[in-house]
Amino acid sequence: MQRKQPAPLVKVWQHFPLRSEHLWLNLMLLAIPAAIGLHLAEASPLVVFAASAAAIIPLAGILGESTQALAAHAGPTVGGLLSSTMGNATEFIIAIFALRAGHIEVVKASLSGSIIGNLLLVLGLAVLFGGIGRHKQTFSRAASSTNSTMLFIAVIALVMPAVYDLSVHGDLKEHGATLQQLSLWTSGVLILLYVVSFLFVFKTHKTLFSGGEEDVPAGEGVTSVRSAAISMVTATLIIAYMSEILVGEIEAVTKTLGLTELFVGVIVVAIVGNAAENSSAIIVARKNKMDLAVSIAIGASTQVALFVAPLLVIISMVIGRPMSLVFNAFEIAAIILSVLIVQMISSDGETNWFEGVQLLAVYALMAVAFYFVPG
Repeated sequence: MQRKQPAPLVKVWQHFPLRSEHLWLNLMLLAIPAAIGLHLAEASPLVVFAASAAAIIPLAGILGESTQALAAHAGPTVGGLLSSTMGNATEFIIAIFALRAGHIEVVKASLSGSIIGNLLLVLGLAVLFGGIGRHKQTFSRAASSTNSTMLFIAVIALVMPAVYDLSVHGDLKEHGATLQQLSLWTSGVLILLYVVSFLFVFKTHKTLFSGGEEDVPAGEGVTSVRSAAISMVTATLIIAYMSEILVGEIEAVTKTLGLTELFVGVIVVAIVGNAAENSSAIIVARKNKMDLAVSIAIGASTQVALFVAPLLVIISMVIGRPMSLVFNAFEIAAIILSVLIVQMISSDGETNWFEGVQLLAVYALMAVAFYFVPG
């Protein structure tokens, strides 16, 4: 008797790289049907928000796992880029739906929160868990230095529109077409710089970033890469739907809990969106692959600052929900301080578990401060 072929959906689900050691993430996948059911039943906005956020976390973890499978075939430089890109896909999808819904301040807050979260929370957890049981871990200073410099340039790009707003209008608010044009031109420069950086990393100075790359054993076939690609696409599509549900409840949740859109964007949405980077960075750090872990964390922040945020500015103009690059003073200060502390810790090309604790402490201090900032 011929074996019955599994249904197409089952075939896709089999590609999801779920592992027994990630039991809690596997169990959280049950939040997907729960969130859909609660949404259709028009349950309490807070419950729907929590369920959809919980559903996004394991899906983001699947993105991280899938990207690791592809990264294993590409080495730490390309692997870090893949992990950063797919990790930021969650934030990008949430931001698109938030833009369409008119939550521009939430989008800005989620962008600054993503930069801060990747630098302090993601890198902090990777350094902490990677350093447990080890005296120190080392990584490429060249890659870290390049990303840090790119982040400082991004800080300049964020500061200049704010300085313009303060000098011309006296406050940090949206002010007409001129500021939109300034943001649009600034976004164009940042995207161009980000694209040109690929030429530096992968062409003219490739040797600086290729240290420690491991070849994939010849026995590892195409199936693993194909499976990873299928699971990435499937998870991304489900994340898009969960994000639409999540964003639809933001306004009701902020009113119910008395939270500001700034706090929800910087902390809550950013933590949900950073789930992929968290899982990927911690896993590779535990395997003592700090080049890849640092590339994921710092590279993700660099990508958000130089590509995702500028791209969202351009998209916002197209869909008729114009967003500028003017962030509030608190967000700008938090980003600057995050870049500085990471530069101090990573400048010597080595880390230990206590430096991870220090990064997490800075993140906790900022989270508390953002909670008390009025809306």
